[in-house]
Amino acid sequence: MSNAAWVELLGYLAACLTTLSFAPQAWLSFRTRNVSGISLGMYGAMTAGVVLWLAYGLLIRSWPLVVANAVTLSLAGSILIMKIRLSRRA
Repeated sequence: MSNAAWVELLGYLAACLTTLSFAPQAWLSFRTRNVSGISLGMYGAMTAGVVLWLAYGLLIRSWPLVVANAVTLSLAGSILIMKIRLSRRA
């Protein structure tokens, strides 16, 4: 395996681990509809950061960054939307 292939594999492994770290929180939030313990500021900043990482990945054509941040954006964005909607009801 070439050095470039190892680097790409490392990127995909890192992307999988960081992206999958959002899955338990997303699952719990969707299942319980309880987002009271989630910081709106933190998830807002996180989601904005993920959008920027996704744009960066697209610009440099780094598919591990693109794939990971597209998935993370869907999870973090969903939690952020849920937090905003449920906070308005309270």
